[in-house]
Amino acid sequence: MTRFLIADDSVPVRSGLRKLIEEHPGWVCAEAVNGLDAVSKTKQLAPDILILDLFMPEMDGLQAARAITKLVPDLPILLCTTDLPPALVSVARRCGIQGTVSKFDSHQIETGIEALLRHETFFCAN
Repeated sequence: MTRFLIADDSVPVRSGLRKLIEEHPGWVCAEAVNGLDAVSKTKQLAPDILILDLFMPEMDGLQAARAITKLVPDLPILLCTTDLPPALVSVARRCGIQGTVSKFDSHQIETGIEALLRHETFFCAN
């Protein structure tokens, strides 16, 4: 069983990501509504992989990644956002994020997840 935590403030996005993930046998999801909730649920649920949105209320994805990396240094984190300029990819790496993907590209999301599960990085930029 591979446990995922999806953190995004958009209900439709969380729902879509959950559906995409749970199509794979043995992959299950929990959800967080913002970065602060992601930090709390990471402590409670000990996911195997975390998928974070960039722009969320309370605490954005980069802030959440920094906090979570301090708590669980080896947790693979995939930043899933709408815009991926090269500068963001560089900042994401420094925050402990192992991959960046567009939330509008399901193939890219699946490829990024699979790479992180193999303990590889996967960085896409626009």
